[in-house]
Amino acid sequence: MIFSSAMDTMLDFLSNGLSGATAWQIVAYTLVVTHVTIAAVTIYLHRCQAHRALDLHAIPSHFFRFWLWMTSGMVTKEWAAIHRKHHAKCETEEDPHSPVTRGIKKVLLEGSELYRTEAKNLETLEKYGHGTPSDWIERNLYTKYSALGISLMLIVNVMLFGVIGVSVWAVQMIWIPITAAGIINGIGHYWGYRNYDCNDAATNIIPFGILIGGEELHNNHHTFGTSAKLSSKWYEFDIGWMYIRILETMGLAKVKKVAPAPKFDHQKLTADIETLQSVIANRYDVMAKYAKSLKHAWHDELEHLKEKAQFESRFLKSSKKLLKRDPAKLEAPQKQQLTELFVHSKVLQTMHEMRVELAAIWERSHFTSDQLLQQLQDWCTRAEASGIRALQEFSMRLRSYA
Repeated sequence: MIFSSAMDTMLDFLSNGLSGATAWQIVAYTLVVTHVTIAAVTIYLHRCQAHRALDLHAIPSHFFRFWLWMTSGMVTKEWAAIHRKHHAKCETEEDPHSPVTRGIKKVLLEGSELYRTEAKNLETLEKYGHGTPSDWIERNLYTKYSALGISLMLIVNVMLFGVIGVSVWAVQMIWIPITAAGIINGIGHYWGYRNYDCNDAATNIIPFGILIGGEELHNNHHTFGTSAKLSSKWYEFDIGWMYIRILETMGLAKVKKVAPAPKFDHQKLTADIETLQSVIANRYDVMAKYAKSLKHAWHDELEHLKEKAQFESRFLKSSKKLLKRDPAKLEAPQKQQLTELFVHSKVLQTMHEMRVELAAIWERSHFTSDQLLQQLQDWCTRAEASGIRALQEFSMRLRSYA
């Protein structure tokens, strides 16, 4: 009788655990704990440790370290070092996880393996892992016994939910490898939309950064790497930034850097030194707006091109894409294609050449401020005298930067 009762108790424990939670409660628990892990990665590992975009109070900092030890086994120094190297060597053979050099399938399906391989590279840790925690608990627990935390997490889940707790734990263990190592490092450099033509292939996957804590806005991040806020456009939402602002309101965080927000003085008649400084500081915004002006010019010229040159639709479609790209990144065949296009459209040729000239202004670091200002003023004068409506309107906006 006693044995039967004990067996019933054991079976009940294996079925329901100590919590006796329903299926939906277990699902809710899983979603909450995986989201906390995502928040820990984006706020603590990424924005705080890797990029120093904010400082965290000891309370959330220690909580995030403990939580990541329990749910991922990731070591702060390793994660920060690998991510910093990714930015420093982005899209090159030395990039630890670039789909451009390693293939999208490799990064998407084996991103965690690439992370573990790079974590064994002592040179990477030494060169890029500076400034991360090295206190007693980091050295003697989190780093030394990185697998112990995830083992304790398994025990906790089984105690709470019984056998089904193993499945909950499995979801926790694959959450970061799939979302961060796979989706962000893979799709975030392969597919999506781009607000800014930054120097690598980073894309924004979707404008709503919720599931992966705001990391979906990867093009914004690679453009302004040290910004604590990843959203840029009015329609984009970064839930990680919302959490940071809440922590800041509570005195538990201090934001150090955010992306520059352009300001305008539409009463300006000529570009001055403040205009120059603002244009250089907001050069990614400037070029994004120029791309829109180029798009308008393209629409104005499209019918003319179809009638005069009778280009194939495929040629026109690919040419439109090439016009959006940074001219410095075009290959010889692509430059030749644009040359063919420009024979039949002096408007697009002028827009393309003026884009190159504008970008050169902030690349001439050996010029004095007065020389750069003269070049900017000359650029605006020629743009407004060009007779091209899109270029004229852009120039008027450009000289209003303040």
